[in-house]
Amino acid sequence: MTIHSTLKSSIAAILVLGAAGLGLATQAARADALADITKAGTINVGVFADFPPFSSASADMSLKGYDMDVAQYIADTLKVKLNPVAVTGQNRIPYLNDHRVDILMSVGYSKEREQVIDFAAAYAPYYIAVIGPAAMTVKGKEDLADKSIAVNRGTLEDTSLTEAAPASADIKRFDNYNSVIQAFISGQTQLMVVGNDVGAQVLAKQDALKPEQKFQLLTSPSHIGLNKNEDALKKAVNDAIAKMLADGKLDESSKAWLKTPLNPDNLKD
Repeated sequence: MTIHSTLKSSIAAILVLGAAGLGLATQAARADALADITKAGTINVGVFADFPPFSSASADMSLKGYDMDVAQYIADTLKVKLNPVAVTGQNRIPYLNDHRVDILMSVGYSKEREQVIDFAAAYAPYYIAVIGPAAMTVKGKEDLADKSIAVNRGTLEDTSLTEAAPASADIKRFDNYNSVIQAFISGQTQLMVVGNDVGAQVLAKQDALKPEQKFQLLTSPSHIGLNKNEDALKKAVNDAIAKMLADGKLDESSKAWLKTPLNPDNLKD
């Protein structure tokens, strides 16, 4: 065999391998998560296992909460079985990118995350609220003047309160949420500032104090995360969320788990 024919054969082999590689890449690019979910009959949903009232273990050890209501609705809409997969803040995006889960619940939008995943519709309110007893009138930032307010030190709640509160407000900073809640419940402070996830637990349990949300300092709703270029799955999820919003199912879940009616404005970034 001459050098010319050998070179010609080598080039041909490279072209074949290249074409095969391109074919695989094209196949991967055309992968359809929704079709895979339908074929498998199961949707794998990444959820936090200990994140009440959004998701946490119930008495029978199954996960319950706002996120689980939404995940089950999506599964029912797709006519597949729901398989919740416990994730952490550190591993959940790798789980999604590695296709160990199909979607993620409770994902806050950020430009950094948008580089690696896509976002379906916002479905859950997350906001920082001022909470106080029903008997106290607090309608806005100016009403925080001369009030004592408990907040978790160094958190987004702390930053938001510090920016909003008048100079005469007495901001008392604590090292954890339990201390913030105890300070408010015991009367050490008149108000507290927490996220609506923490606030829901207080609103549900303090009948004597009758605490209520006074107003919001910051809104950052939770989205459903999914891999990029999964347009069919994204549309299916968005359609399910829109239907839940239209038929009142999201409002029902909000009242059940967040202890407050759903305000659609809280689903806007």
